[in-house]
Amino acid sequence: MDNNNILNSNSTQPDGLDPEIADLIGLTNDQDSGENPDFFDLFEDEKTQVPANSGAEEVFSSSFFTVNEFSEEVKPYFTDPAYYKKVLSGEGEISKKVHSLLSDFLKADNPKEKTLFRERLITAYWELAISLSSKISSSMIIQKKLLLRFGILLPTLISKEQRNTISAIIENNNTGEPIYYVDEWLMKVASGDINPSAADETKNIKQKQGSRQKIFLEKARGQKEVTLNQLKTKTSSVTEIENVLMQKIAVLQKYSVNQNTGIRNPYNQLQKGAVSEIMDLSRRLIQYDKEITAIIQHHEVNVSKVEELERKVAEEGGESLVDRQTIIDEFMAVKQMAKMSVGRKGNHFPILMQQYMRTNIRDIATRENVISIMSEIEKIDPGLFKRTFKRQTTRIVPYVILVPSYGEFGICWEPYEKFNRASSRGRIALPLFPKELKSAVIYALADLRWQVAKETASYYWMEEGLTGKYYQCFTDQKKRGDVKEFFIQDYFLWITKESDGMQKLDKEIRGIFWRNIPFPQPIKDSLRNRGFVYNELYKKDTNIAMSDGY
Repeated sequence: MDNNNILNSNSTQPDGLDPEIADLIGLTNDQDSGENPDFFDLFEDEKTQVPANSGAEEVFSSSFFTVNEFSEEVKPYFTDPAYYKKVLSGEGEISKKVHSLLSDFLKADNPKEKTLFRERLITAYWELAISLSSKISSSMIIQKKLLLRFGILLPTLISKEQRNTISAIIENNNTGEPIYYVDEWLMKVASGDINPSAADETKNIKQKQGSRQKIFLEKARGQKEVTLNQLKTKTSSVTEIENVLMQKIAVLQKYSVNQNTGIRNPYNQLQKGAVSEIMDLSRRLIQYDKEITAIIQHHEVNVSKVEELERKVAEEGGESLVDRQTIIDEFMAVKQMAKMSVGRKGNHFPILMQQYMRTNIRDIATRENVISIMSEIEKIDPGLFKRTFKRQTTRIVPYVILVPSYGEFGICWEPYEKFNRASSRGRIALPLFPKELKSAVIYALADLRWQVAKETASYYWMEEGLTGKYYQCFTDQKKRGDVKEFFIQDYFLWITKESDGMQKLDKEIRGIFWRNIPFPQPIKDSLRNRGFVYNELYKKDTNIAMSDGY
């Protein structure tokens, strides 16, 4: 496709609105469920942290999708001269209001008047977006989806080059990663694939038996995921042992022949050692096989429980909780995410305009750019997405919602779902048009780090774990302000500066991060030669390892 032919039919200036827009006005037209609680739900101490040498096993899902393409052929989003009318068409009175306020805002010369129209336009725009979000569906026309996804109301408010940049963003999720634009996110919630955001747990859920059954269902699904992850761990361990076993057997098969007898010689010392190891490996295989059998039985019970609860929920209408109001409430949560990412002093104007957008596609929080940056950060902080639950460590990447705002910071909305701590994804939000993309991603992941650690420690977050150690240091240094904000700033320095050997943190904070948010071993090996402080921390690691761990 020739890029020069794209968008040439809609190249008027913002203040030169199409006369046909005037026709817009005519377009109007509580009983218990009887389910027995799980033993672990009653007696497990979820605050207990598994020591590094306790034998807790890890389940490693695949790493991030490797992004090779960050854009695609420019799509003809904006070649339709009726784009603006199609966005507003069918939305009733609010479309008239938005059109009138947008016209007044663009034509206003007096700064006070422009500010007044700007504030009114912001309010009207959100009303329009709520109207669109409530009708989200796979059949929604592309113009309305683009407003929800990028905040594009009138294409001529951005330059032709910027329109080409937007049109080159990869439209579909070909990565398999849980990263969604707003229209995609609303579709996932509407279809029931993703639970609504927990802004108000009683607001969107029908009460009485249906909602209680839904809660039990979420718990059962979490238990099913736990046993499934345990199976993955055990079977992975069996495969590793089998591979080692085959290597030892290969050692036995490499025999020499006695020159006098012409018959193979007895085992040498290496082979005798291999025999001993084979016996040990065989015993371990038998033990793992017994454990796998028990886990499978437990998993089958969990599967049956989930199926039964799904049937009950469906019969009671509980699975049909995603109605129009639920989608509106979800969009309002997304609006709040955008507000938080912008901050009190930021630019809260929700419509995409030329002066607020960078032209380089690598500066925009596209799905592919975010995946690339998150992968880079995870290599520096390998434990970032790992969550331990019931001695089971799993890599769980959070949902990422890409909100069309001009925010400076990414934020963590929730570390995990309330009723499925074992395997549910957390939720973070990133502004599509950030001041600096990598910084926004790091802020969001720092927020996630803090909230997961805080929720894990529960009531003891000021005493135990990462948050407890950091809080004690924070109070000892007599700092004032939001402790989480200090942590986020320090985490930013840890990832961007300290990982390269630039000493920016306090000695005490560096020590806390070194032990609780450790770099991978290659970075540690490199840092030990970059300065005395890192060498001392490295030596402490060695001493601790020699004395059986932390």
